[in-house]
Amino acid sequence: MEELLRTTDITLIPLAKTLLDEMGIDSFELDVNMSVLEGSIGILPRRLMVRRDELDQARRVLHENGVRFED
Repeated sequence: MEELLRTTDITLIPLAKTLLDEMGIDSFELDVNMSVLEGSIGILPRRLMVRRDELDQARRVLHENGVRFED
Protein backbone atom coordinates (compact mmCIF):
# COMPACT_ATOMS: atom_id res chain seq x y z
CA MET A 1 0.00 0.00 0.00
CA GLU A 2 1.16 3.51 -0.82
CA GLU A 3 0.05 6.81 0.67
CA LEU A 4 -2.24 8.67 -1.70
CA LEU A 5 -3.01 11.61 0.55
CA ARG A 6 -2.62 12.91 4.08
CA THR A 7 -5.00 15.49 5.49
CA THR A 8 -6.65 16.96 8.55
CA ASP A 9 -9.71 17.90 6.46
CA ILE A 10 -12.40 15.52 7.70
CA THR A 11 -14.38 15.87 4.44
CA LEU A 12 -11.56 15.11 2.02
CA ILE A 13 -11.02 11.41 2.72
CA PRO A 14 -14.71 10.40 2.43
CA LEU A 15 -14.88 12.30 -0.87
CA ALA A 16 -11.71 10.66 -2.17
CA LYS A 17 -12.86 7.19 -1.06
CA THR A 18 -16.19 7.65 -2.85
CA LEU A 19 -14.49 8.72 -6.09
CA LEU A 20 -12.03 5.84 -5.90
CA ASP A 21 -14.77 3.30 -5.10
CA GLU A 22 -16.71 4.44 -8.17
CA MET A 23 -13.62 3.65 -10.28
CA GLY A 24 -13.07 0.27 -8.63
CA ILE A 25 -9.91 1.39 -6.82
CA ASP A 26 -9.58 -0.07 -3.33
CA SER A 27 -8.43 2.30 -0.60
CA PHE A 28 -7.77 2.06 3.10
CA GLU A 29 -7.82 4.84 5.67
CA LEU A 30 -5.13 4.94 8.35
CA ASP A 31 -4.97 6.91 11.60
CA VAL A 32 -8.76 7.00 12.01
CA ASN A 33 -8.59 6.19 15.70
CA MET A 34 -6.02 8.88 16.41
CA SER A 35 -8.95 11.25 17.02
CA VAL A 36 -9.51 9.42 20.29
CA LEU A 37 -6.02 10.38 21.41
CA GLU A 38 -6.21 13.95 20.18
CA GLY A 39 -9.67 14.66 21.55
CA SER A 40 -11.29 15.09 18.09
CA ILE A 41 -9.79 18.52 17.50
CA GLY A 42 -8.40 17.59 14.08
CA ILE A 43 -4.69 18.30 14.47
CA LEU A 44 -3.42 14.84 13.53
CA PRO A 45 -3.70 13.99 9.83
CA ARG A 46 -5.38 10.89 8.47
CA ARG A 47 -3.90 8.99 5.56
CA LEU A 48 -5.56 7.31 2.60
CA MET A 49 -3.68 4.37 1.15
CA VAL A 50 -4.05 2.58 -2.20
CA ARG A 51 -2.30 -0.33 -3.85
CA ARG A 52 1.02 0.60 -5.39
CA ASP A 53 -0.08 -0.46 -8.89
CA GLU A 54 -3.18 1.78 -8.65
CA LEU A 55 -1.46 4.87 -7.24
CA ASP A 56 -1.09 6.75 -10.54
CA GLN A 57 -4.67 6.00 -11.55
CA ALA A 58 -5.95 7.08 -8.12
CA ARG A 59 -4.05 10.38 -8.35
CA ARG A 60 -5.48 10.95 -11.82
CA VAL A 61 -9.07 10.27 -10.63
CA LEU A 62 -8.73 12.73 -7.76
CA HIS A 63 -7.07 15.36 -9.95
CA GLU A 64 -9.77 15.06 -12.63
CA ASN A 65 -12.43 15.60 -9.95
CA GLY A 66 -10.78 18.67 -8.47
CA VAL A 67 -9.53 17.05 -5.27
CA ARG A 68 -6.40 18.89 -4.13
CA PHE A 69 -3.69 16.92 -2.37
CA GLU A 70 0.08 16.91 -2.04
CA ASP A 71 2.20 14.35 -3.91
